[in-house]
Amino acid sequence: MKYVFYFLIVVVVGSIASCKKTSVITSPDASIAFSEDTLHFDTVFTTTGSVTQLVKIFNQNEQRLRLSTVSLMGGETSPFKINVDGVPGTNFSNIELEANDSIYVFVTVTINPAASNLPFIVQDSISVQYNGNQQFIQLEAFGQNANFLRGVRVTQDTMWRSDLPFVILDSISVDVGATLNIDSGCRIYAHANAPFLVNGSLKVFGDSTARVLFAGDRLDPGYRELPGSWPGIFFTPSSTDNVLNYVTIRNAYQGIITGGGAGTAPKITLNQCIIDNIYDAGILSFASSIKATNCQISNCGTNVYISSGGNYSFDHCTVATYGSFFIQHKNPVVFITDENELGVPSPLTLNFNNSILWGEGGTVDDEVVVRQKGNGADFNVNFTSVLFKNKSATADAFFDNNSLKNEPPQFAEIDGSKEVYDFRLSNISPAIDAANTNTTTTIDLDGKPRPVGSAADLGCYEYQP
Repeated sequence: MKYVFYFLIVVVVGSIASCKKTSVITSPDASIAFSEDTLHFDTVFTTTGSVTQLVKIFNQNEQRLRLSTVSLMGGETSPFKINVDGVPGTNFSNIELEANDSIYVFVTVTINPAASNLPFIVQDSISVQYNGNQQFIQLEAFGQNANFLRGVRVTQDTMWRSDLPFVILDSISVDVGATLNIDSGCRIYAHANAPFLVNGSLKVFGDSTARVLFAGDRLDPGYRELPGSWPGIFFTPSSTDNVLNYVTIRNAYQGIITGGGAGTAPKITLNQCIIDNIYDAGILSFASSIKATNCQISNCGTNVYISSGGNYSFDHCTVATYGSFFIQHKNPVVFITDENELGVPSPLTLNFNNSILWGEGGTVDDEVVVRQKGNGADFNVNFTSVLFKNKSATADAFFDNNSLKNEPPQFAEIDGSKEVYDFRLSNISPAIDAANTNTTTTIDLDGKPRPVGSAADLGCYEYQP
């Protein structure tokens, strides 16, 4: 009788253990894992448009787990296709995984390499839901033929040609002692997490017929005009001798950021450049040196922000912002101070010459703010022949008698509702012929001639009748 009792105990315990193994866990604390959080399809689709990868979903529990849904978020229209444990489709329900077991999800992407209307980076995701939880597997593929660079370091002098666009993923950096040369007509598109870091030198050789473009890589409607879609170009303290000719920088979080290098020779030279639709600052500079000629810095959170001293020259520049759906105009277009974040001043030399500094469509009274902490010998700030907008007189002492205060510049066409911003001059602009006669700038931003020996126009564009 005793042996029968022991046998029943063993059978009952075994049955309980078996039930525990075969029952389905329903707790929201149950856990799953993926073999990959993101699938990158890094093949450049030049000849074949189809590539397959796989990801495994692991049940990390001691009981069976039911996945309520596994779904391709883009559905039937997605360029990605999925196959769950040998079954193709876009939406799968009630998939059971044994304890400590896994299933395979195969992912295929098919892209026409000639489809230029696609964004450079095509994205989708797989949703996995279970026990009230939802997790995602991200999918990322190349949508157009281009030079795709992921986490690249430029370690020696390098030239980029314009035969294919460059798409920057993760980041790119130029080492100290190396120079990255960029040919005219190049197009550089950066992903949302991809800063452009210059520790060495950057030289860009755009011209009036083939500008060089830096922008975000989302070109699809709704994103192609979105500010803050990529980080921007960072010139670190070790960077020197940077020259950008006929460059357009658009849609970044910050356009140009530079620190250090506050000598008499400019750390960055900008000729005929456009910095536009920047979420935070178009030019953000700390104790550095910039020489800008015929540049348009437009529609930024703050167009030019300079602090901690340095050496700066802006000649025939248009610095203007109009409030838009994406960017509220609530900061002055130009902010200048010799102080650092600790309130300590450094020597500052800054000249704005023959320029337009203007803003509308916001809550800003003074578009030019100058804050001086150091003494006069170390603070040399001058605005010569400048059209500017300031309600107060706090900065007037820095402007010469040839400057025009609070006279609307009468740009060619500004229509925020249609996202039209043409900062060329209309025929009634007070900026026409208002430059000082000693200007040495013989062309404008479009590469068109300025008059020699007589007064030219203020700003980056010479009026063309």
